[in-house]
Amino acid sequence: MILTMFVVSVLVFLLLEVNIDGVATKVLGPYSSQEQRHLWLQANGYYDPAILRYLRWLGNFVVGDFGESVRFKVPVSEVLWPRLANTGILGGIALFFASLIGLTLGVIAGMREGGARDRGVSVVSILTTSVPEFASATFLMAVLVFQFQLLPGTSGMADGFDPVQLVLPVLVLVIYDFGYIARMTRASMAEVMTTHYIRTAVLKGLPYGQVIRRHAMRNALIAPFTVIMLQINWLLSGVIVVEVAYAYKGFGSLLYEASLNQDIYLIEACAMVAVFVAVMTQTLADIGYTYLNPRIRFS
Repeated sequence: MILTMFVVSVLVFLLLEVNIDGVATKVLGPYSSQEQRHLWLQANGYYDPAILRYLRWLGNFVVGDFGESVRFKVPVSEVLWPRLANTGILGGIALFFASLIGLTLGVIAGMREGGARDRGVSVVSILTTSVPEFASATFLMAVLVFQFQLLPGTSGMADGFDPVQLVLPVLVLVIYDFGYIARMTRASMAEVMTTHYIRTAVLKGLPYGQVIRRHAMRNALIAPFTVIMLQINWLLSGVIVVEVAYAYKGFGSLLYEASLNQDIYLIEACAMVAVFVAVMTQTLADIGYTYLNPRIRFS
């Protein structure tokens, strides 16, 4: 984990911080003079050796000092953490419902491979995952907002937190996401149901429901667990389309705004935070394997 973060930090620094004239131009603007950029670079230590600048830059990141946002004119941390929390709320709700629906449908389909329920779940899963978020967001907005006027069309939360404004963004994410989880669960469950210990348990006369709950599901959940943990990374930075479509003030829309405005320090902070979350979720996934399958141990 530490090695991955170190490698990513080096790449981010090389891509965004090595060209010091480019940094000064992004911070001061394209119409700043050469003398202004020179004075700014000198005042902020950009003429120091690259290794010294990297260590100082990395140290600031470790303590949470990301610099000042060019777009918002405030410290990056004041903008980043609230937006990250907003995406955490949206992503957490969406992941809960997507996992609940996907796991349930996947288990139902995998119990009888090739049956009517299996084929039905497979068709629905493929259809939902084939429709991109921008298409489903537009369709749901047209139907639920303009046609029937059941839900608000934006999720800006201008008057404070409103759960109703989360319905459409969550619905779009769940529709797109649950199919992946369902398909993976179905494949894993179908494979487990053909193993010898499941057949032995059935032949011994154990109730079929008990066989499913106590013997099949635990081993079948290992692969879906990996998919669910991977969805956290997607929900963090891959919800840009949904957040922009519904004007939701989250991490994805913040990264979008930073890219449009060439907010270099905000882009760096978003990149490092996204990689940190990705590495952390994979670490938690590896630890979770030991609880799902007692045969897996880490030395």
